[in-house]
Amino acid sequence: MPVRFGLIAIALGGSAVIALVGYFGALAVGAEVLRAGWAIPLVTALQFFQLWLSAVAWQVLVGADRPRLSRWFGIRWIREAVNSMLPTAQLGGNIVAIRLLMHRGVPGPLAGASIVLDVTVEVVVQLLFTIAGFAVLAVMLPDGGWMPWVQGAVLTGGLGIGGFIAAQRAGALRLVEGGAGLLQRWFPNLPMQVVQGLHEELMRLYGRWRAIGESTLLHLVACLLGTVETWLVLYAMGAQVSWEDAFVIESLGQAARSIGFAVPGALGVQEAGYILVCGLFGVDPGTAIAMSMVKRARELAVGLPGLVAWQWAEGKRLLRRAK
Repeated sequence: MPVRFGLIAIALGGSAVIALVGYFGALAVGAEVLRAGWAIPLVTALQFFQLWLSAVAWQVLVGADRPRLSRWFGIRWIREAVNSMLPTAQLGGNIVAIRLLMHRGVPGPLAGASIVLDVTVEVVVQLLFTIAGFAVLAVMLPDGGWMPWVQGAVLTGGLGIGGFIAAQRAGALRLVEGGAGLLQRWFPNLPMQVVQGLHEELMRLYGRWRAIGESTLLHLVACLLGTVETWLVLYAMGAQVSWEDAFVIESLGQAARSIGFAVPGALGVQEAGYILVCGLFGVDPGTAIAMSMVKRARELAVGLPGLVAWQWAEGKRLLRRAK
């Protein structure tokens, strides 16, 4: 079911991207992308550094020395690649990551609980980053009539995340444990030993408040580095934006991408979000779409090798089992 939904979402999102590029001029957008081509290796390197920070944040949550950090980074890279490149509705990469952690000796319940908590921290950080973006925008454009809508959206998001955390602590994962059979039908590669004891392991990790704080800070730094990426890409295209502009564009653009989480790569949603946000700072829609295309080129440069690394890891394990 998730894969079928993902394929439909890819078709719709891809059609939206094609329509936007065609409407605002494919040749103009292509020229902007080529103009910023020299920045793609730089933003790709920056993305790898952000993934490394995310890997450190994930390992900090678990508090384990094994596997070593390079393994955490590799698994975090593969997790991101599967979630962004494949039609798995942001779930497949997490399942793959659990399997790979277990292959590296991490107990199943701990691997599963670490994924749940890491995703929770990332969602909270994304909300904080979005609020900060709106706060800066409110200072820059104090007469905006959009503020009541923004306040409602932020309140709704905060309540949703608060409910998500409250449900975890109230024992929602016990329902997951009870529905193990249904999960295995949807995700046949999910080891069932992950599910048993998942709630207890998650509650233990929630008790490590200092680790959660450190992980949150690391994820915030990774988000802030996205501002550097946005400024650099727009600079490469000749757009005159300040660091404050880039901060708002990145934070609200990431918020739009989060809204389209069910669509692989947030196809169409990301482009529409950048068009709206960039317009606030005088950046024309063609340049906004071109910026999104450069970011997608970076995603391909990171994601495709990540998928290859995943297949390599699984292939080596199968060969060892065969021997």
